[in-house]
Amino acid sequence: MIAVELAHAADFDGWRAAARSLAGAAVAGESVVWRVKGDAADLFGDEPKGPMPAQSAAGALTVSRHFLDLAERVVCHRDPTRFALLYRLLLRLQEQHRLLDHATDDDVFRADAMAKAVRRERHKMTAYVRFREIVTDDGPAFITWFEPEHHVERLSAPFFVDRFAAMRWSILTPEVCAHWDLQALTFTPGTTRDFAPDDDRLEEHWRTYYANIFNPARLKIGAMKREMPMRYWKNLPESSLIPGLIQKASAQSDGMIASVPMAAPKRSPKILAQQEAGKPAARHEGGLDGLRHAAEGCKRCPLWANATQTVFGEGRADAQLLFVGEQPGDKEDLAGRPFIGPAGQLFDRALAAAGIDREAAYVTNAVKHFKNEPRGKRRLHKSPNVSEINACRWWIEQESALLKPRLTIAMGATAVRSLTGESHSVLKTRGQVLASPFVGDVFVTVHPSFLLRLRDEAEKAREYDAFVADLETVRRLAYG
Repeated sequence: MIAVELAHAADFDGWRAAARSLAGAAVAGESVVWRVKGDAADLFGDEPKGPMPAQSAAGALTVSRHFLDLAERVVCHRDPTRFALLYRLLLRLQEQHRLLDHATDDDVFRADAMAKAVRRERHKMTAYVRFREIVTDDGPAFITWFEPEHHVERLSAPFFVDRFAAMRWSILTPEVCAHWDLQALTFTPGTTRDFAPDDDRLEEHWRTYYANIFNPARLKIGAMKREMPMRYWKNLPESSLIPGLIQKASAQSDGMIASVPMAAPKRSPKILAQQEAGKPAARHEGGLDGLRHAAEGCKRCPLWANATQTVFGEGRADAQLLFVGEQPGDKEDLAGRPFIGPAGQLFDRALAAAGIDREAAYVTNAVKHFKNEPRGKRRLHKSPNVSEINACRWWIEQESALLKPRLTIAMGATAVRSLTGESHSVLKTRGQVLASPFVGDVFVTVHPSFLLRLRDEAEKAREYDAFVADLETVRRLAYG
């Protein structure tokens, strides 16, 4: 049995050096006892038998930066088994190089949980330390008291050096104290709360500041206690204000609401004018023809600027089937008609195979302008984003309200997003009828352009047959 004594509770460098030597000499984990200097000896552990074994030339270790970062935090945890856990992981990593990617592994899970707890405690220390000023022979100095749950003092101290490099300070804790003298960071043994000052002249200013930034409208007591646990309150000057601020929060919030000015802001006429510029003058005025005419000047989203024209829907005003594609393509943009390019020709062929007369249906797109990116003499298709889809949904709602179809068919992801307001996988929901808050029932299938993008001819034939089968289902659902 080999006993390793570390200099202090968070001695990462000491653990790393010892672990390298032990692992290089192929010492098993159960043959090592890890101790911290000053701790009581293991009642059943053996004393060291000779010097630390030297690492053999053939025992070169390989570990990732990820493991070293993990280990540096885990050694700061208060769990007494942390050193043995890390050494066990080190040995396993020599055979399982991707071990840390397996989050469900017991050792990895425990180490990750410890590292997370240490990161959280380090954040608490940097957030809830409050320095108090004292006067010394060398000038002003600042002292604070903190009681960390884990051994994060050495890990956190460099943060305070960077933040408060121009002042002399000390952070006192029960186990180790950190000191900055404007030149060097040093550590001394822990002390008691009695050595830290209780108050200073700056605390009243801090309490005034805290009371003024306290927002009663955003008060969530449970969240506040989770983020700032009550065990820290006794060392925070603002904690004396918290009960009273909570008690008055409701009345303050009501007062804030009542004090909001009711007059419209100065820019409101301009904002309203900009909003109205993209809307038709009247809802449903003139039926589908009036709606089509209103859409010619649509500027509800920026896509109109780079498109040739609005490509509105077309079909019978009494159509029982409303087919919604994604957006017009290059040919549709130039001609001003939907589904006349290669995808439209394939769509016509599939409709005929399924026994659906396109002339008796209504065909449109979720987005009415061609979104594209110029590449030389060509214009490449670009998928519309969510804001563009949402802006154009108004037109789909009006078309649907005038048509009152028995069934609406969404072809492609953009159409599904437009008609349901949510993102769905087309391949997972294909053949299903989804409820829409905008147009009623929506049948999901692929867009014809999906078939055109397939390279394998056999796969293309299978997908075409599946698309025709979807359209046959549409016919049965609509007409029985």
